[in-house]
Amino acid sequence: MTQIAFVLAPGVTALDVVGPYELLRLLPDAEVRFVSHEPGPVLTDGGVLSLVASHSFAETPSPDIVLVPAVSVQDARVGELVDWLRGVHETTRWTTSVCGGAILLAMAGILNGHPATTHWVAQPLLSQFGAESRPEERIVRSGRIVTAAGVSAGIDLALWLVGELYGAEQAEVVQLMIEYDPQPPYDSGHVSKASARVLELATARMAELYPGESQPPE
Repeated sequence: MTQIAFVLAPGVTALDVVGPYELLRLLPDAEVRFVSHEPGPVLTDGGVLSLVASHSFAETPSPDIVLVPAVSVQDARVGELVDWLRGVHETTRWTTSVCGGAILLAMAGILNGHPATTHWVAQPLLSQFGAESRPEERIVRSGRIVTAAGVSAGIDLALWLVGELYGAEQAEVVQLMIEYDPQPPYDSGHVSKASARVLELATARMAELYPGESQPPE
């Protein structure tokens, strides 16, 4: 049985978790846990949707795979999460993150000296915490640490993990099961492709939605 721990904490970005969950839950021997400070509902960053933690951090001391999404680094209890990540990383098979989850790994010292990626807004924070920022890469592997870029990249990360665990054929099976065949009607999904105006507007909107989250926690 492969125990997969999806981290939940206040301000979590729903797709960071739910996207990878939809693939990884299909693994034949997966034991999926949504873990947080305590079991129960956790409010996502939109302020309306809640996800439900099935287990506490204390109840999940040694997951095989841990996936860390973006959460509020300004939350008063973020230190507890960082301590848990530092501890479980000692025995995980894979320690992974999506979007701003890489900042939590960096805060735990897990990314010190490692190449990594995160959401484009948060890339500067990686260097501040001792990681090597790779803003041009969607998925970055360094040993058993794997980081993914912003939000939607979590689906790619999960598909990559399935391939690593069970081979390309099984990865293609789960890809077909969720009909993951992206064909976006627009092509502005990376800062290298966006116009200056789109980048300006997106940056302003991110600052409005997530004030302080692209800065180190106090």
